[in-house]
Amino acid sequence: MPLFWRIFLLNAAVLSAATGLLLFTPASVSTAATPAEAARLFAALAVMLVANAALLRVGLAPLSRLTRTMATVDLLRPGRRLAVTGNSGIASLVRTFNTMLERLEAERATSAGRALTAQEDERRRIAQELHDEVGQSLTAVLLELKRVGDHAPDEVRAELREVQETTRNSLDEIRRIARRLRPGVLHELGLTSALRSLATEYSTRGVSVRARIEPDLPDLAEDAELVVYRIAQEGLTNTARHARAEQVDLTLRRTPGGVELLVRDDGRGLRGAPEGAGIRGMRERALLAGADLTVGASPAGGTEVRLRLPARTPEMGVATDAEPASLRQG
Repeated sequence: MPLFWRIFLLNAAVLSAATGLLLFTPASVSTAATPAEAARLFAALAVMLVANAALLRVGLAPLSRLTRTMATVDLLRPGRRLAVTGNSGIASLVRTFNTMLERLEAERATSAGRALTAQEDERRRIAQELHDEVGQSLTAVLLELKRVGDHAPDEVRAELREVQETTRNSLDEIRRIARRLRPGVLHELGLTSALRSLATEYSTRGVSVRARIEPDLPDLAEDAELVVYRIAQEGLTNTARHARAEQVDLTLRRTPGGVELLVRDDGRGLRGAPEGAGIRGMRERALLAGADLTVGASPAGGTEVRLRLPARTPEMGVATDAEPASLRQG
């Protein structure tokens, strides 16, 4: 029965009951209502209003739950569904809403997978161009500076050495950026070595990163390893930029269902700040891996990023091609 007719019939039932009371009971109203009769009528009106409100609240309770869910649902936290309760009309609405959520989550996962695949491809392309084009150009500049410096007067040679050192530092920075864009160590030496390298890299930025990685980790697919690496990288990047932390613990350990990544710092914490693009990007990656990601306060008062990843993961569609040989040679 449509919702309109259900509400109409509920109200009609209450009013019909009130009319029946006036017709078939001693209750009556004279031409000039006495105070007692007015009091009885107001009392009856109050009873009808309370009964009507109670019936409507019971009948429309599933709609209230649906409204709250629609206002708070987040596609990056999938799996939330409403229990199908109520009459046939409301139950049909709830089932339709649950079906819509399933379709949106599936479409979101598909589109996010394509976007992340394109992102990884673009990272690989940029890293290769930085290494092959810019890196080789700077290497040629270094060689030319050395050749010129060998034949330059003594008063110019010192300045040329300073230019050489600046160029060499720029070349090292470009190679570091290329490695971050496409981590060859992940594909060549595995996840454990890649995470330890990541901890070493971020420890040089005024933050002490301590890596604790268990030796008996279960085998993960290449896509899953890339998800773990990228989330650890983003967590350390956020810590270095915003947390003002001195100590960071990077932990990867076995769990009964798979592995758990934990990035915990002693910084100033989230402080109620809304989630930015970095955290939402981590949620996108965790969603593709079928993993559970939580970001909250750590016991030390800072921020804690916890990723629980199942050992066996479906194909996620994230590019994991091995790094080109030209990148590994540098």
